[in-house]
Parts: sequence; C-alpha cells; structure tokens
Amino acid sequence: MEVRTLSDVLASLDEAGCYEGLPFMPEMAQFCGKRYRIGAVAHKTCDTVHNTGGRRLQNAVHLEGLRCDGSAHGGCGAACYLIWKEAWLRPIDPRTGQTAPSPSAVPPNKTRAVTDSTQSYIDGEIRYHCQATRLYDATEALPWWDIRQYVFDVATRNHSVWHVARVVFLGAIRGALRRVPRGYRVMKWISDRLHLWLTGRPTPQVVGKIDRGSPTPQGRLDLHPGELVRIKALAEIEKTLDASARNRGLRFDAEEMAPYCGRTVRVLDRVMKIIHETTGKMIDMKEPCIVLEGVFCRAENASCRLNCPRAIRSYWREVWLERATHDAQVRVDPAMSPPVVHQLEGSTTRPEPQRVG
Repeated sequence: MEVRTLSDVLASLDEAGCYEGLPFMPEMAQFCGKRYRIGAVAHKTCDTVHNTGGRRLQNAVHLEGLRCDGSAHGGCGAACYLIWKEAWLRPIDPRTGQTAPSPSAVPPNKTRAVTDSTQSYIDGEIRYHCQATRLYDATEALPWWDIRQYVFDVATRNHSVWHVARVVFLGAIRGALRRVPRGYRVMKWISDRLHLWLTGRPTPQVVGKIDRGSPTPQGRLDLHPGELVRIKALAEIEKTLDASARNRGLRFDAEEMAPYCGRTVRVLDRVMKIIHETTGKMIDMKEPCIVLEGVFCRAENASCRLNCPRAIRSYWREVWLERATHDAQVRVDPAMSPPVVHQLEGSTTRPEPQRVG
C-alpha cells in the first residue's frame, strides 16, 4: 500500500483531526507518500482504556514496521503499533507497481493542524490525546463469543485456520477452568496436558509468593539496547511478585508473558515514561521498564480479546531478567514465531514490527 500525501490525509479529517473517530497523529506524517506492506488487518483491537475486552474496528490496517515514536506526545515510549484507516492509503497494482487513481477530491472540512489535537490542559495539567486514548470511542463492542471475528482472522490472513482453532479451543478450556470451583485440580491437570500437547507449555498462570503489603525485591542490571538477556523461569519470577502478581507496582501478565520465560532475547529499549491511556497523563517511571525484541502481546491466551493484532509490547522488570553469556544464542521457538501477516501477492513473511525512530 502507499500512504496518501499529507494534504490528502488532512482533507479527510474532521475538526478534531480524526477520521471515523480515529486520529491521524503527527508521528504518522513522516510516512506519507511512501509504500509499506500490510502487517495485519485491524478488524478488531483491544480496549486498554476501560478494559472492556475486544473492540470491533472498521476499515483499518496495521502497516509493517510502523510504530509511534512518541515525538509529538512528550516522548512517550509505548511505541504503539500505528493504525491506518484505508482512506489514508492507496493500493498498488502488483503487476505494474502503480497506485490506483486517486478518487475525486474530498471537500476539506474545517481541519485544524493535527498537532493542535495532541494535547489539552485540564486543571493546568497536560493531557495527551492519541490513537490509544481515543481507540474506545473509535470502535464498537465485540463480544468474545461473536464467531465472525474468528472467521475474519482467517479470511484476512491474519492467522491460519489451525492457529485460530488452537487459540479458541484453549481459550475455552481456560474459561472452563476459571468457572469450575469443584474439581479444580482435575480441570487444571486436563488444561495443562492440552496446553503442553498443543503449545509445548503448561497453562499460563502465575502465583505471587510475597504477602500483600510486603515489599517486593528490586533488581538493577543497568541493561541497554542490544544486550542479550535470559528471561528467568516462571518459578523464579513468582518469588518476586506479591499476591496481585505485581513487582513494585508493575503487573506480570502471565497470560501473555509466561510463554516467554526461559528464552534468550535482546534488549530493545528502556522505557522511562508512557501515556496513561485512561487519563492522558504522562507517567514517569521510578525505574526503567525493559522492552525486549520480538516480545509482545500475541493475544493467544488473553481473555475476551483473542488474536487481537495490536501487538502491544510487554514491560519487564530487570529483576525478572539476567544477563546471558556472550556465547548464548537467541533461541527461536517455532511456537512463539511471529504470526503470519497479511501480505501482497508474491511477498514473503516479515518479522514482528520494530519501533520506528
């Protein structure tokens, strides 16, 4: 696909700098006029504002490799996977390499500069606005039991039939495990065996070993991008968590982080501040959160948002990691390989999108 020129995109926006409720952010302007492959069709996403689960998104895609660099939002380090409305793109003819003719000009609305819509002041405090903070308003509720979303997962080529069937089946097993007060051990045994058989890993669960209210340990490795680290075993990480599965306020999301335990990966970034998606406030970290290459939410085990293509990066405490030896090799686990992406004819599989900038 080719991203339309900035003037074309601006002409499509309303006075709030949005199209169908989704803002076009200043960080996206640098990609205008350039060509990229579709990384995933964003027919659904997840709600991180009100935590209501899955949300239906219309006429949108993720483009391979394009993440927000936070340059217009106070240096936010979340590096969200950018969402592109189809109206902002032009398809490329795979035979000629030419873009389709532009449609008739869209009458410009009273469009103010995109940069004017990135922040506001409430009680003298800056509140940032971005795709993440406005995603709830730009989407519709999508119940987990709406089978059409799983059909679309396959039809859009976001995932294979086998992947969708496996994820949905195991999700149903975990749901049953949460709802069976009696016979829990039997159901847990069945769940673990099925997960081991289909994924090579047990049911992703974590039990914090530190009493609620007691301090959790702090680890300092002073890690930097490019260093090799080993993610500790789940049993080791549990010793650093309280009853709510948190270490110094940061929650260990067992559903999406436990499958990475034991792997050797590279450090991608040290995140010191991110935007709180519910309030729009900038959160300054008391200590850095580590982001790892190829480690992100795959929504394979998450409740109510299975196969969400948003690919949110996971944040790790340094106490959950340890430096790997220089001769250590990055282990490639076929079960954790990047999902198959929606591609143009004749393309090849691409790796997980990396941060831009």
